[in-house]
Amino acid sequence: MQIDEELTLKKLEIFLAFMRSGNLSRAASELETSNVSVHRAIHSLESALRCPLFKHEGRNLIPLESAYVLEEKAQKLIHEVVETVRLTREAAGFSAERFKLGSLYSLTVKTVPQLIMGLKIRRSELNIDLILGSNADLMYKLKNMELDAILVSLDESVCDADCDQLPLFADDIFLAVPNDSPFSTQPEVDLAELRDSTFITLSQGYATFRDGERVFRQAGFEPNVAMQVKDIFTLLSMVSSGVGYALLPGRVAAVYENRVRLIPLQAKYHLQQHIGVVFLKAKERDPNLLALLAECRMYSLGQHPDDANRTGRA
Repeated sequence: MQIDEELTLKKLEIFLAFMRSGNLSRAASELETSNVSVHRAIHSLESALRCPLFKHEGRNLIPLESAYVLEEKAQKLIHEVVETVRLTREAAGFSAERFKLGSLYSLTVKTVPQLIMGLKIRRSELNIDLILGSNADLMYKLKNMELDAILVSLDESVCDADCDQLPLFADDIFLAVPNDSPFSTQPEVDLAELRDSTFITLSQGYATFRDGERVFRQAGFEPNVAMQVKDIFTLLSMVSSGVGYALLPGRVAAVYENRVRLIPLQAKYHLQQHIGVVFLKAKERDPNLLALLAECRMYSLGQHPDDANRTGRA
């Protein structure tokens, strides 16, 4: 048996509203439409089903047994359709109950907590999964739809035709030294003077690793790297213990602030990281993503240029 094209979900919704309310006026009020539209939809539904649903008693429509059968089955059908739409949208990452946010480790000092708090205020029912990693790792997961958005350094590694970006702030690169280092009291440092020193770096794939390579090239030497680590907090711990120096963004200034100093580099080595959120253009209308972007815009407006250039903090 073929389903008549006049049998639509919208007409079933109107029918169910009439069955709940008991008359045309209340059904029309609930649906914000006219009595005529409700009556026309019910009549069209009877034509599509090729059987009567009501009998007329004056101006009243009295449900027949067929109407009660249709009501029971239609309620289940509408519920299943609504659930199907919800699950389909969730599978595509649209307005899911969970939001998967990727971030650099260094942004968890202040930026990520502030954005998450704002996002929870906007969408209190949303559960947020935070995944930390490098620019390269996070971009790979975003492209494979394992993440809904990523907070990263906006360099060439995240430039992609399928993605869009929203800048947040710019952050200078500093020399990180222990508090007892001879450089700790200097207002700035000439990196070329450290060509014989030992350095610690992040692993390849991290934006700070690539930025460090650029600065070392400007200084004209290949650094003596004692070790590479996979997160910025381990790196800071190694610096504070005197294992070596490191080149780091200013936003980590609050971490180990009693044990590590960030010393400005001379102007000739000046380099900034531009931090922002990256997301797939295909998801740009997802309500959860729109809420995050709104919060990111508020965050970027709160940046003070002097503070951002000095410490990378809002």
